[in-house]
Amino acid sequence: MERIPLAKPFWDKECEEAAINTLGSGRWVKGPQSKSFGEEFASWCGALAAAPCQSGSAALWAALRLFDIGPGDEVIVPGMTFISTATCVTLVGATPIFADIEEDYWCICPDDVEAKITDKTKAVIGVHLFGQPFSKRIREICDNHGLALIEDAAQAHGAILDGKMAGAIGDVACFSFFPSKNMAVGGEGGMICTTRPELADKLDRIVNHGRNQNLESIELGTNMRMSEVNAAIGRVQLKHVDDWVKIRNQNANKIVHSTPVRENSVHGWHQLCIQTDNPSELIAKMDQSGIDARVHYPLILNKHAVYRNHPQHKIDLPRSENIAKKLVAIPVHPSLTNEEINRINSVLNP
Repeated sequence: MERIPLAKPFWDKECEEAAINTLGSGRWVKGPQSKSFGEEFASWCGALAAAPCQSGSAALWAALRLFDIGPGDEVIVPGMTFISTATCVTLVGATPIFADIEEDYWCICPDDVEAKITDKTKAVIGVHLFGQPFSKRIREICDNHGLALIEDAAQAHGAILDGKMAGAIGDVACFSFFPSKNMAVGGEGGMICTTRPELADKLDRIVNHGRNQNLESIELGTNMRMSEVNAAIGRVQLKHVDDWVKIRNQNANKIVHSTPVRENSVHGWHQLCIQTDNPSELIAKMDQSGIDARVHYPLILNKHAVYRNHPQHKIDLPRSENIAKKLVAIPVHPSLTNEEINRINSVLNP
């Protein structure tokens, strides 16, 4: 019995040829593949402009730099997500402020965001967690308070909220192309997008040492460029991602679960997480049936050791704390066969 992995990166002859042809071209960095990938990705998701970079985490750092966020500033982030959503704030010298999550959708809670806004707040990073779009109220709150809205769309390629695709909902959006994501680039990679005209010209600079066309560094940046080979692979993957997201939704509909989908949205289903009071038992049963599964995320952000001196280290985020320990991610990727889906369901509904 072949084991069912939690994720299965896509690779075909076209990806291989794109990589080999790019290597053979001799243009391994700063070439036409990266430029075209950024343009095509922006067009696909509805952003005004986009620039490939080295990772989703790099994109988050760059997003904060675009808004000149630094020491003395606060950025509100969800208490339950991947750690880089918070550490990107710390890396620019600002302070992450942790907000609780929603009970049903597990994304950042609008009410708690509004309660934690101070005169130091400069931005909110909303995470489309597991591919679930965050509440449209986050956009409204940011507009009402004059705050930048940064989308952490690392898990949300193809997700849609009120007719807008992830990447075109916030002022700036950040994607990851880590191999487990809805699309990949044959290694590490990320994309930073914007819907704001005044930021469009800055995207390429921020990932290239802050340099202008005269090679003068006119703002703080560093080398976060994506290789031409990765960009070439990403361009091939981008052709398939819409179909893959459709299949992820079909698979999610076939699997026995109770995760709700937000009204007027399309879930990206990067992960399908089962909420259970006994995650270790479910993981063990999955393992016995040859199915990969694991807990997402067992430790909420403010409880990580890196934030042991943070003023919120010991505060209680009750929903984040309760739900984080109960979510078990199971396979939902587009390579699943009907037989594999039946195996998954036989564990979930014996």
